[in-house]
Amino acid sequence: MILDGNKVKKELLIELQNKIEKLPSKIGLAIIQIGTNPNTTSFIKQKIIVLKELNINYHLYNLEENVLEQDVIELIEDLNKDANIDGILLQLPLPAKLNLNTIRNKINPLKDIDGFNNINIAKVLNKEVGFVPCTVRGILTLLNYYNISLTEKNIVIIGRSMHIGKPLLNILTTIDATITICNRKTKNLAYYTKNADIIITAANHKNLIIPDIIKKGSIVIDVTFIKDENKIFGDADFEKIKNICSYITPVPGGVGPMTVYSLMANLYDAYLLNHNQQK
Repeated sequence: MILDGNKVKKELLIELQNKIEKLPSKIGLAIIQIGTNPNTTSFIKQKIIVLKELNINYHLYNLEENVLEQDVIELIEDLNKDANIDGILLQLPLPAKLNLNTIRNKINPLKDIDGFNNINIAKVLNKEVGFVPCTVRGILTLLNYYNISLTEKNIVIIGRSMHIGKPLLNILTTIDATITICNRKTKNLAYYTKNADIIITAANHKNLIIPDIIKKGSIVIDVTFIKDENKIFGDADFEKIKNICSYITPVPGGVGPMTVYSLMANLYDAYLLNHNQQK
């Protein structure tokens, strides 16, 4: 069965829009883009389409590739103080010369809708109120929509990035499941994936997941988005494994739309938190 992220996103955005329309004031978002990476620009355009649909105020800050780290920090500190800004989105990737860890931790945790601030990471791990990274929230929301339980499952995560693999590991270890984290250089990856009930792959490696390394009836969540010669691929060889899996996400149309939805859901939650703080 196909886990249709576009369908779920559409349904959930309607529910979210109804909530947003009842708010006493407009939600405000600041988007920080550094450089002119075409993929980054494309992702931002997709988000802006949804922001307009939801009637959310946004401001896009386009910074030069050679911007000084201190200038980025000063912009973030100004946005932290701005009562009209409920969320700050730092679009990744950043230029190599900028320290992501330093910059992301300058964002007010109450406006950190990406969930990258160390305070939010710790809160999520300790089951406190904090922002879950958008892709991770999107994956969990998609599984919940299709009533896929994670309890007592063998779950393999492939990829150890700060915004997907590691937070997923932190969250999933709080439930009754057995979690293994691998990467594309893991020796004998099939040893782990063949025993997995659920594979969540974010390795950015085309055709990494093939029929020989999964078991029949497994669930494959493919986070990767690779554009190659005007074609789009994930980690999974979708056509070859789709009939082996009980559930699988397509690329595109699976996790990507859910990430966009989750950004809006986090932003809505940020509005509630920030306005509660102002009372």
